[in-house]
Amino acid sequence: MSDSILVINCGSSSLKFAVLCDEGQSVLLEGIADRLGYTNSTLTFKKDGNKESIHLKEGTHKSAVAEIKKWLSDRPAILDSLTGIGHRVVHGGETFSQSVLIDQSVIDGIAECANFAPLHSPAHIIGMNVAIELFPGIPQVAVFDTAFHQTLAAEQYLYPIPMALYRQHHFRKYGFHGTSYRYISRRLAELEPNSLQQGVLVAHLGNGASTCAINKGQSTDTSMGITPLEGLMMGTRCGSLDPSLLSFIAEAEGISSADALDVLNKKSGLLGISELSNDCRTLEEAMALGNEQAKLALDMFAIRTAKYLVSAATTLDSIDHLVFTGGIGENSSYVRAAICQQLKAFNIYIDGDKNSLRGATMSIESKQSHVKVWIIPTNEELMIALDTIHLIRQ
Repeated sequence: MSDSILVINCGSSSLKFAVLCDEGQSVLLEGIADRLGYTNSTLTFKKDGNKESIHLKEGTHKSAVAEIKKWLSDRPAILDSLTGIGHRVVHGGETFSQSVLIDQSVIDGIAECANFAPLHSPAHIIGMNVAIELFPGIPQVAVFDTAFHQTLAAEQYLYPIPMALYRQHHFRKYGFHGTSYRYISRRLAELEPNSLQQGVLVAHLGNGASTCAINKGQSTDTSMGITPLEGLMMGTRCGSLDPSLLSFIAEAEGISSADALDVLNKKSGLLGISELSNDCRTLEEAMALGNEQAKLALDMFAIRTAKYLVSAATTLDSIDHLVFTGGIGENSSYVRAAICQQLKAFNIYIDGDKNSLRGATMSIESKQSHVKVWIIPTNEELMIALDTIHLIRQ
């Protein structure tokens, strides 16, 4: 068994993990701890097509990492092959523009910008501290979702608010899904080497959704902002809207601004419009049965995605490639078609038969399209593993 990397992704109420070997190309183990913070939390391991779930009595990130270590200890061949641990970190602020080996100064730096990701950053820090304690001597690496977008120009990342607020508090656009976008740029270059000298638009569409413009391999614009709430309509997030609506909702509903923000983050988007679900698959099934609100939600999602793709394209010299990725982007032929329907003015057209296929990397543009249109499944775990391997070898 070759050297392996343990990848840990601590969310606010979940923890995803995987063990990758063969330079990150093979998955030995993957799993998830669900409903952390609740009494019914579980930890699921998946290996060689077999699943095993256990109840987490404490239901914490710490207990989840401890159980992962216990599982690995019972399989010493895997445990002994571990050469590094890579942690996904949502927000690195302006402090981190690339992946780094973790030490106390890195943990302190993540804590300093935790106010921008208050649900995720504390969980990341817990995951790091526990992993350092339980896996002594194994190098650990932090990989930041925001790092890829540190190449944005000031005109793109600054908000038109008093500059003092930026200087004193670092209020600016940061962007997210950067690890995914970096993988897509890398994978597209394998398929089309010239893409590293061309303009690429990417739509990362899932329960969280964003767009990104990549010019000659670098991020030039992205739709998410200081938090993941800005930009596209998403599963439960509203995306961009008139900021005055926050105070209108609070006043109309007799709730605090924090509770109104909770409405925009957790009760809006596909869920809020459909009044049914935030899951694209459920909405497509309902739409097929004649549910008009489900169709309205999906069409609003598609239209807003198209608008943000066009907006991001203003930072490119040309539009040469459009890539769909993420759970919805990879699997929903309806959403892809609805988005491209809005992009006809840019000579972007897809082939209906190709678009109906699923589960593979492919180009789906029609012969009349001036832009190559791709479906490319993302692989953030691979990027985290590769960064970890690279830093350890350095």
